[in-house]
Amino acid sequence: MMPYASANARPPARAARRPVAGRGRLLRKLGGSVSFEKISRRFRFHAAAASICLLGHCVVVAAQAAPAVADSQAVAAPADAREIVVRDLPLADGARQRVLFYGPRTALRGIIVMFPGGAGDIGIGRDGDIRHGENFVVRTRELWARRGYGVVIVDAIGHRSMRGQRSTAAYAAVIGQILAFAHSLSDVPVWAMGTSQGSIAAMSAASHAGPDQLAGVVLTESVSILGHSHETVFDAQPADVRVPALVVANRDDACRVAPPSMAADIARSMSHASTTVLLEQGGTAESANACGSLSPHGYFGIEEKVVDDIDGWMRRVGGSRP
Repeated sequence: MMPYASANARPPARAARRPVAGRGRLLRKLGGSVSFEKISRRFRFHAAAASICLLGHCVVVAAQAAPAVADSQAVAAPADAREIVVRDLPLADGARQRVLFYGPRTALRGIIVMFPGGAGDIGIGRDGDIRHGENFVVRTRELWARRGYGVVIVDAIGHRSMRGQRSTAAYAAVIGQILAFAHSLSDVPVWAMGTSQGSIAAMSAASHAGPDQLAGVVLTESVSILGHSHETVFDAQPADVRVPALVVANRDDACRVAPPSMAADIARSMSHASTTVLLEQGGTAESANACGSLSPHGYFGIEEKVVDDIDGWMRRVGGSRP
């Protein structure tokens, strides 16, 4: 395990647009015949949006205004600068796994598969709208796009709670399909990131990943103490992780099932991986729920700092394009 990387809290700074180097092409492998239809829009679009349906699997390709981020002073991205793709992945049991790609239209540095916490039901609509967008890995999607990353955000299967399911063999197979989808979008490196309960899924992604399938894994405010979900990151076979791993913990996180004091134990459990622990501090609580998204557990108020620190680690381990 690499030494602790401490990070002192500071107020979120004005988000500056960073130049994106490198090249990356977004490839949508549709194939077959397709039909186009106009879709309803809840947000203002500055370019036409089309719903593409192929054999029952709907994809939404749109140029959409950037979502709001925590820093209210941040300058929004141009509406035509973001690519949005919604895909329903068919599963073996007949269910569908809905995912959303959000990112730069060109020059991708990498793709991050994001696993939200809680029950996992964020409500991705066919138009790319997200009903429940407070989770850290969801509400920071524009911050990642400004740094050149696309994100694949994972919804719950059939709006069912994912609690207790993320460490199972059945869900590991679903994760494999999600990673395959991410790789189909571009030839850039693919990462996995989870927060809270979602870190269990990210750990499973890393422990089951095949050669060259993942550039690394990021585990934020991970559930490490058994609670109502009856599973923790330790149930997702951490000893099988062999990609670079970052464990992020906020010293001010008061969530009972994700204490920052367990960060080193999580890192040590990945005994065959190169691991780093990143300690953050700060955030504000807009919720009485210490494990809620709008609290230090969800890095509320320090999102820009945390994203910067994670991005810095990703650059250092060399899995993203310069």
